[in-house]
Amino acid sequence: MSLPRFTPGGPPVDGLLTTLHAAPYVISRPAARLNPFVFASPHSGRLYPESFLRQSRLSALALRRSEDAHVDDLFAGVPELGAPFIAARFPRAYIDANRAPGELDETMFDGPLHVPVEQISARVNAGLGVIPRVVRDGAEIYRAKLKPAEAEERLSRLHRRYHAGVSALLREAHAQFAAAVLIDCHSMPSAAGAPDIVLGDRYGTAASNILLRHTENAFQLHGFKVGRNVPYAGGYTTQLYGEPVRGVHALQVEVNRALYLDEERIELTADFAAMQNRLMLALAELVRLDARALRPQRMRLAAE
Repeated sequence: MSLPRFTPGGPPVDGLLTTLHAAPYVISRPAARLNPFVFASPHSGRLYPESFLRQSRLSALALRRSEDAHVDDLFAGVPELGAPFIAARFPRAYIDANRAPGELDETMFDGPLHVPVEQISARVNAGLGVIPRVVRDGAEIYRAKLKPAEAEERLSRLHRRYHAGVSALLREAHAQFAAAVLIDCHSMPSAAGAPDIVLGDRYGTAASNILLRHTENAFQLHGFKVGRNVPYAGGYTTQLYGEPVRGVHALQVEVNRALYLDEERIELTADFAAMQNRLMLALAELVRLDARALRPQRMRLAAE
């Protein structure tokens, strides 16, 4: 391992954090946009800042248990279907792009925060706010309290810019097709009896029923067992972007990790290639949905 670089009279230079600040996400674009879909992966980032690793009491492997590991690889073929794919490069354990920016636990910091803090939610109380206190298995991340300036830096340099990227892609789609669909891509821990795919539309508020049924059918056509909204109904991202009355839809897609991942070692299994191929077939069916079915439906006048 190389020794950390130092600036004269200052802290070590964190090369990976500098990299993330320069490019907090990556967008893979299609040769031509053929449909109103935008695919996003907020939780597959795996560039862990050196300063973050020094702050943590956990091993690198333990920190990675919060990742939707390799979801960016699983959905990498999306541009071939005529849709863009945006993936956060920063890790979820560092800052969670699927949480509201105000979901902050003030007790994690050694002074008052200078950013807006929302009313404490159940997620924050559980340690899973926008700056998580714990990883997904409940282990505490930090050795000591953080400086308040860290909250603003992580929010402004990473969280806000990722969502600016998502917003821009949705605006492009809506301008071209008069409708836009965000597919928020995630993975979920395996469990006995769990389906292969869980679709979350926040119980009908973030996406039209036409889109939900079509997506469900697309996955079932290729042999996936599909559930709706339980136990994942969609998070901040689907709530933020889903406005079906404007022709903007947001649907969370959770993929069972047992289909492609060794969850203990966080490594791809021999099933990955076959699973990815089957997933792409289902997504190819999904993006065939006529954009006209996703546009806002005009209210008929009584005289008509």
